[in-house]
Amino acid sequence: MAKPQKRYVCQSCGSVTSRWQGQCVDCQGWNTLVEEAAVVATPFQAKHNLQGGGRTIQLSGLNAEVTLPDRMTTGIAELDRALGGGFVEGSATLIGGDPGIGKSTLLLQAAARMASAGRGVAYVSGEEAADQVRLRARRLGLGDAPVQLASATSTRDILTTLSLGTPPALLVIDSIQTMHSDLIEGAPGTVSQVRASSQELIRFAKERGTALVLVGHVTKDGSIAGPRVLEHMVDTVLSFEGERSHQYRILRAIKNRFGGTDEIGVFAMQAEGLTEVSNPSALFLTHRDEGVTGATVFPALEGTRPVLVEIQALVVRLASGATPRRSVVGWDSGRLAMVLAVLEARCGLSFSSAEVYLNIAGGYRVQDPAADLAVAAALVSALSERPVPADAVAFGEIALSAEIRPVAHGQLRLKEAAKLGFERALVPSAMASEKDTLRLTGFRTLNQFVDHMLGRG
Repeated sequence: MAKPQKRYVCQSCGSVTSRWQGQCVDCQGWNTLVEEAAVVATPFQAKHNLQGGGRTIQLSGLNAEVTLPDRMTTGIAELDRALGGGFVEGSATLIGGDPGIGKSTLLLQAAARMASAGRGVAYVSGEEAADQVRLRARRLGLGDAPVQLASATSTRDILTTLSLGTPPALLVIDSIQTMHSDLIEGAPGTVSQVRASSQELIRFAKERGTALVLVGHVTKDGSIAGPRVLEHMVDTVLSFEGERSHQYRILRAIKNRFGGTDEIGVFAMQAEGLTEVSNPSALFLTHRDEGVTGATVFPALEGTRPVLVEIQALVVRLASGATPRRSVVGWDSGRLAMVLAVLEARCGLSFSSAEVYLNIAGGYRVQDPAADLAVAAALVSALSERPVPADAVAFGEIALSAEIRPVAHGQLRLKEAAKLGFERALVPSAMASEKDTLRLTGFRTLNQFVDHMLGRG
């Protein structure tokens, strides 16, 4: 008999070590190693040659004919947009988000619409009782939808039940951290259990052509909890973002084997559930009749969808010797430090004795580097107390040399701004020669832009 070996598995990254230690050497996490039973290795298994004894597999070229996968629309246009057109048969999708953000509500609405359209849908909840899910469905007005509902945590019981009849077109597991496989030891939620349960469910989905949706928990920093291998096993990873204090929610694709990852879906949390937002700019723009210092409008771009957001800045002068504070909400703090440094070193503006506060209105998060010029406009406006024209938008990337560089999809941004009633745009000089419905003012360097903002020359 081979002697069982002990192993310790990190609950954060999934790395394995033969002895316990306080810190994981791979992810540097503390107190994340948990003892698990290892597979018994026999001398025959250790010496077995894997180069023989298997079956021959068929190899094909890249130029072989292939058909595009069929899509199953969910009836929710914003969800289909983030997925790339809908669910694919036999695919596995992982969706994560903060507790209470609306993951279960969105999936329940999608499941009800697909079931009402005549597709077989099974919703398995491991965190809530079936009556709780049923009450939520009635509150959302979905009580009559023919969704097959169950409350279970055993992977074997779920797969045995689904194998008896016709497999459903959509299977929702809420959540994967509550599932338990009896093939291995360990409590639900551990790395080994999450990996084993996901593997069994994904194998069933691939063999039966069922679209599988797994709900995953998230950690403090917003990443999906559990081993990183879980994200590698699935075909699509969706992140449901937003603040519970705000009504908007953004569904963003992080990984998609059947489509792009540059599209987002925008939702608003209402009393009747999550509703689609066809014009996201209406959520993030502040309606004002007169100019306000420190506020400018930036046409952000998420995939093929432009979203106009308002960038707000506040500069507060401090007494001599006080340490100034830099506070950012919705943008990269390192990017703000870079823009401030360029304004001080290249343009002669002093922010060293002032506190700087930057906010993206509506709780939106901007990752587009084209926001540099709009942020600079808000900072210069707040410092000089000169308002940016209310009918103007600004976008462009700022280099460390103070050069204003052109950005991608400029015409798409300008069209969206013109559609919402804006008449002017502050853009890089490379775009000023293009014909457009807006009056374009181009700037080659940040010095020229600051002179224009301050009315010099």
